[in-house]
Order: sequence, then C-alpha cells, then structure tokens
Amino acid sequence: MDFTMIETGWLSIIPPVLAITLALVTKEVYSSLFAGLFSGILIYTFSSGGTIFSAASLTFDMMSSKIADNSYMIVFLALLWAVVSLVAKSGGSYAYGIWVGGRLKNKRSASVATSILGVMVFIDDGFNCLTVGTVMRPVFDRLKISREKLAYIIDATAAPVCIIAPVSSWAVAVASEVSEKDGFNIFLSTIPYNLYAILTIVMVLFISITGRDFGPMKEAEEKAKDKVPANEDTFFKESKGKVIDLVLPILVLIIFAILGMAYVGGYFEGVGFSEAIGSNPTAGLSLGAFAGLITAAVLYIPRKLMKPKEFMDCIVSGIGSIVPPMLILILSWSLGGVCRQLIGTGVFISGFVSSSNLPLGFLPFMIFVIAALMSFSMGSSWGTFGMLIPIVTMICSTDNAGAYLIPALGATLAGSVYGDHCSPISDTTILASTGAECEHIKHVETQLPYATLVAVVCAVCYLIAGFTATPWIAVCAGIILLIAAVILIGGLNKDLCNN
Repeated sequence: MDFTMIETGWLSIIPPVLAITLALVTKEVYSSLFAGLFSGILIYTFSSGGTIFSAASLTFDMMSSKIADNSYMIVFLALLWAVVSLVAKSGGSYAYGIWVGGRLKNKRSASVATSILGVMVFIDDGFNCLTVGTVMRPVFDRLKISREKLAYIIDATAAPVCIIAPVSSWAVAVASEVSEKDGFNIFLSTIPYNLYAILTIVMVLFISITGRDFGPMKEAEEKAKDKVPANEDTFFKESKGKVIDLVLPILVLIIFAILGMAYVGGYFEGVGFSEAIGSNPTAGLSLGAFAGLITAAVLYIPRKLMKPKEFMDCIVSGIGSIVPPMLILILSWSLGGVCRQLIGTGVFISGFVSSSNLPLGFLPFMIFVIAALMSFSMGSSWGTFGMLIPIVTMICSTDNAGAYLIPALGATLAGSVYGDHCSPISDTTILASTGAECEHIKHVETQLPYATLVAVVCAVCYLIAGFTATPWIAVCAGIILLIAAVILIGGLNKDLCNN
C-alpha cells in the first residue's frame, strides 16, 4: 500500500516521544505503542484535512500493510513456537538431563556445561530458559550449586545469545525493524557492536570456570553448600522421550533454515551465499521451522509419545504463546511506518542532527544508555528496540551520521538486552526463575550486580567504538576490563573443583 508523506516539523517527533514516555511511566508497552501510532495518524490526518474517521481507517490500513510486508516473519515465528512447544512436551529434555547428569562430576563441569548448552539453544530465549533449566536443575542440586547460579547462567545465555544468533526469532524481529529489504545483512553487521551480548557470554563463562562469585551470588553459593539435595526422581519424570527427541528437531530446524535461506535467495542458481541468505531470510527460516515440525511429527507420533490430537493441540498452544510479542512487533512496525512514510520524522530529525554540534562519536554511548534505561524500566527488549530502531535509523540517515548507523544499532540492541536480562518485570527474567525453580526476587538480586558490571564496561567501550570507528578495539578492551573487574571484586572459590 502506498502512502504519501508530508512534512510536519516538530510535530513529527510527538509519536515516538509519546510512546516512549508512556511506556516508561506506565510500564505497559502495548497501549503506549498504540498511543504513539494513533497520535501520528492524527497529526497526518488533521494536517492533510482529514477527519477522525479517516484517521481510524488509516490506522488499520497502516497495520494491515505492515502485517502484509512482514507476513513471512509471522509464519516463521508461529512455526518456531510450535516446534518449541512440541520439543518441550516430548520428554526429550528429561532424557537429556539423565544423560548429561551422569557425566558431570563437579561444580566447574556442571556450570560450564550449562553455559555451553545455553549458547547452543539459541533459537528462542524462552525455550532456552525452560529447556536448560529443566535439564540442569537436578544436576545443580546434586552438586550443591545454588538455584540462583543456575537462573543466572540460563538467563545470561538466553537473550544475549539469541540477539547475536542469525537463526533465531530475535534476529528476524530486528531485521524486520531495520529494513524490509536488506535488514538481515544489516543485523549481521551489528553483531560485533553488540558489546553487551558478547561481554555477557564472556562473563558467564569466566564465572563458571573460575568460580569468582561476588555480592549476593556468593552468599547464595555459601548457603547452597548446606542444602540437602532432593531426590532426582522428583525432577526426572517418567517419560518415553530420548535425547534425540530434543536434539534432532532443533538440529534439523537449524540446518534447513540455513539451506532454506540459501534456496530462496537463489544460491543454488549461482547467487553468492551472503547475498542469497540476505535476500528473503524469513522465507528460508520458515522452511527450516517447517522441517523441524515434520521431524517432530515423524519422531513423536509413530512412537506414541503423543497422539495426533495431542500433537496438534501442542502446535496450537505454541502458536498462541507468540501472540503477545507479535502484537508488540505489529505495533512497532506500524509506528515506524507512520514516522517514516507519513509525517516525515526522519526528515526533521536528520535536519536537527545536521545542525547540531555534538560530536557523533558520543552517539553509540548515548543510545546504549537510553536503551538500557528504557528496557530496564519496561522489561521488554522487543518493545525497546521496536521504538528506538526507527528513530536511530532516521538519525543516521544524514550523510555525516551515516557511518554511525551500524554502531548505533548495535548499541540499541545491547541496551535493550541489558534491560531484558535483569529487569524484574522482563518475561525472560521470569522464565529463567521458572526454569531454575528459583525465587524470582532472589534471582533478580543475585543477577543484577553481574549484569550491571557488564553494562558499565559496555558504556565505556561504546565511547571507544564511537571514536575509533571499529568494534574490535572496543571488544578487546571490554574483555580485558571485564575480567580485571571480576578478579578485583570476586574471590576464587577454593572448593570449586573438589565438590
């Protein structure tokens, strides 16, 4: 659907500012995004001589247009969550837990194995939290490692991993926000600049290997030493599931997603691989998710892990669980469309940035701080980058600021993930507590110092990245600063390798 843009001056910044302000005040994303969307439609309608009725009609015209533009992404997310639900219900997680539990003999091996497993389950953060938590909980109890440590590890390898994994629901969501054409390639370019995700993975691996806990986490670990392990039979329920029921559908999904992106983009017809996978990634990912779904059916139904009706019911419930984040995406797509296609927000902001004297090297740092505060307050990384990405792309649309688009987008995603990682109202934080069966407030209290330390180091590194125009110096400096800070603050757990 074609829309005609008009320039509305300073009025054009009201919709995004209104949406952000309401979200921070109310801690509620859906109504805030819709208020911003509808305010932009009203500004456009009244500026062009329309009525309130035409404004209402145009609102849903914009929403339907964005749904159509991103239809493949909606299909992919629905299929992905269907696979996630089926894998969780199959009993494969319990089988994997039994298999891996007998091979981990001390705290270090259990912590490192959990971290690696969390990195490997990168398709979706919610699936990551529940699967890894269920699998590793009895192992941690047997080795007297605190539930708080388990919750931290699975939370630190959920959203931070998903946001830099090319084959994940997060990657497709970000790519759709950035651009309808080359958004996937732009997303790939932001990965080295997503310093919070990279440094969080470094942090969790370093803590797992060395045991240098500090703050409330160290106290939780001390208390766990005196805890009597529960009978593992209470965790590993009766199930016919096997390890392959967890591994094979996910493995097939990943392999066929990559092959699907290559096929849709024309790789087998002579197009270059990088160009092919960026051509229409959501179509290829949908093929991969469908292959995972078929694999699950072949694995589960003939062996009577599920009856056909149970299989289909699980698919329906899985698709239903994606509706809330999908609504956030639709509203943020529509808000971005109003700003870009109707009221000229980009034109106004670009002109303002061009006339300002603020060194552009500060831009990634400022965006990271703003995104972190927003995401922590709202508890929604998707809501945060849904609001900020259109604004950031508009700011960087000028010639002098164009070189900062990738660093600024990386900072946007990094700040958004920080809030998702440690906000007490984040669904990922809640799911991490649930997966570890840890008291939610204790998980928040023990994780917050770790996440905030990484965020502070990131803020410093975004200053470096902004003025050096390369991510690699910032990444190296960040790793050195982070490890030095942990060594300075934490103390080595002498019993780590002996218990």
